[in-house]
Amino acid sequence: MRYDLIVVGSGPGGYVAAIRAAQLGKKVALVERAEVGGVCLNWGCIPTKALLKSASVYRHCKEAAQYGLTVEGEVKADLAAIVKRSRTVAETMSKGIQFLLKKNAIDLIQGHGRLTAPHTLDVAGEVYEADHIILATGARPRQMPCMPIDGERILSSKEALLLEKLPETMIVVGSGAIGSELAWFYAALGVKVTLVEYLPRLMPLEDEEVSKAMERAFRKLRVTVMTGTAVKGARVVGEQCEVEIEGKKGTELLTADVVLSAVGIVPNTEGIGLEELGVETERGKVVVDQFYRTNVEGVYAIGDIVKGPALAHVASAEAICCVEAICGLNPAPIDYTTIPSCIFTSPEVASVGLTEQQAVEQGITIKVGRFPFTASGKATAAGERDGFVKLIFDEEERLIGAHLVGGSVTELLAEPTLAKALGATAHQLARTIHAHPSMNEAMMEAAENALGCAIHL
Repeated sequence: MRYDLIVVGSGPGGYVAAIRAAQLGKKVALVERAEVGGVCLNWGCIPTKALLKSASVYRHCKEAAQYGLTVEGEVKADLAAIVKRSRTVAETMSKGIQFLLKKNAIDLIQGHGRLTAPHTLDVAGEVYEADHIILATGARPRQMPCMPIDGERILSSKEALLLEKLPETMIVVGSGAIGSELAWFYAALGVKVTLVEYLPRLMPLEDEEVSKAMERAFRKLRVTVMTGTAVKGARVVGEQCEVEIEGKKGTELLTADVVLSAVGIVPNTEGIGLEELGVETERGKVVVDQFYRTNVEGVYAIGDIVKGPALAHVASAEAICCVEAICGLNPAPIDYTTIPSCIFTSPEVASVGLTEQQAVEQGITIKVGRFPFTASGKATAAGERDGFVKLIFDEEERLIGAHLVGGSVTELLAEPTLAKALGATAHQLARTIHAHPSMNEAMMEAAENALGCAIHL
């Protein structure tokens, strides 16, 4: 069967590409070897947020007295029920994507897709042809040779979403978004967690002030944080795991009931015909131009298998750009300097643009504005005073970076993202009237602080 476009992979890059192409009048097929919606929807973004919401509700119940409420009886965390809810949420969203595919007359083909010739794809022995083929095959958890995942004691993020009972102790290796979120989830439910990070600080991609604030937040949750620490090996001994580490105190041996390996991801580029067709790759990722064309005519790649941040919203943006270019709409290339990033711990972390250190390293003369949530009436009323908004402006007072820590700050991130994309200045942000009382006021206040005219500081 022949199509105008075949998309391989149904994650947030793949299904968005398929739907946008169908909207533009193309005959489209979507190939998926596992669950519709990909890792993000089934084993990543969505189910983890469901777990984190349950942990947040649990903590609110435990802290009800702070809000003048009395909860009679003991509040208990039922991990099996929490996991069941998260799976229901993921399945609901997957069904929603399947509905959208049917609504847009997209053929869903189940199976492993592999390029066999230009414009030709093999799926379980069936041959399909298309004028254009977009590869959106995503990624999987990285495995360290010294820490082999067995799925029972040494876990990847997928197994960590499916535990049936709470362990007493857990070691989490890696403090990126995945490691930090799952460390927070289990610690919030009472598990004794040790968080190990190879680099010198927690959440190493974030602004240094954010890293310090989150290290304090984790320690407040009684998480043991070990930065600048390398894992030399991990093994299962009876009912426990032994992890050999090397850090500030030299070599040590840690023990825990389970170990979570959260040391990044690996692109799914094997076995999809790249070598046979001569598709160019570099360090395991497909090489593409600004419209996601590979060196092979008619073959495109988006999402986690190309260079750039491995984020769901980035894959979706790339999908739309790629498809609109195929359809001759001349889209603007994606501005990778304005990609928002979120970590859903408590407090939450949200950022866009340059960190202060990056700006200084690039020789940019900067102005920095800060506003702590301790000075926010809305944050104080909500009992969420931890954190701050930090805005970074260049010599022309244009916003070049924003870094937020606090309650629900991931919902505030759109404003500085839009401001950066439009080249907004500190004066424009400071003089935009923000509703009171709101968490968003912190954005205005931080801009005023950068200009030296803050009212509440």
